[in-house]
Amino acid sequence: MTYSGSVAPGGPSAVRELDAVIVRKASVGSMDNNAYLLTCRETGAQLLVDAAAEPQRLLELVREGSPHGRLDVIVTTHQHRDHHGALAAVVAATGARTVAGRADADGIPVETDEPVDHGALVQFGAVTLEVIGLRGHTPGSIALVLTEPDSVSAQDAVVGRTHLFTGDSLFPGGVGNTDRDPTRFAQLYADVTSRLFDRFRDDTWVYPGHGADTTLGAERPQLPTWRERGW
Repeated sequence: MTYSGSVAPGGPSAVRELDAVIVRKASVGSMDNNAYLLTCRETGAQLLVDAAAEPQRLLELVREGSPHGRLDVIVTTHQHRDHHGALAAVVAATGARTVAGRADADGIPVETDEPVDHGALVQFGAVTLEVIGLRGHTPGSIALVLTEPDSVSAQDAVVGRTHLFTGDSLFPGGVGNTDRDPTRFAQLYADVTSRLFDRFRDDTWVYPGHGADTTLGAERPQLPTWRERGW
């Protein structure tokens, strides 16, 4: 089945099978939040991005990847309530360790076991994710970088594709909400351009905190428009 990234509240998960990781996407809550479950194919370890709402649906998502309900890590992309409304319940049910941006940790009403900064690494099973700080939507908003392994065939070598889980910092059509604050917008725009667009290829897949997926290539031509309009 081709992965489209299209999900709806109450609907089935979208599933994407990569070489090292299986990505499952589900929509939860009244704000149509995206939650992502990453399953390490080698070890069965699992990581959840944003325990946003509907804890029972999220636990079902966890069981889709692990019949025994194994969940090793929950990463909260930022401190806004719609991204951690089910965090306490899912932690209580699974014992997963919690990760969040250091500058946002105090705003999350569940203790953060592992506060992280830009450039940190988060590991589950045989998989390592890189943390990218994207300041502006909130002070400690983070994105996660998953890079597929490089492959080598008899013909050529292929550099692994990058996958970005961006929370509310990057969407199709623009960066996250900065409440029309020019300073916050300038910070978020600078981080998104220098830390994402300047670094990663156009085929980099973007998994946002709400709505449809996109790629950096689809969004790159719009960067001057975003800067000009200031949001």
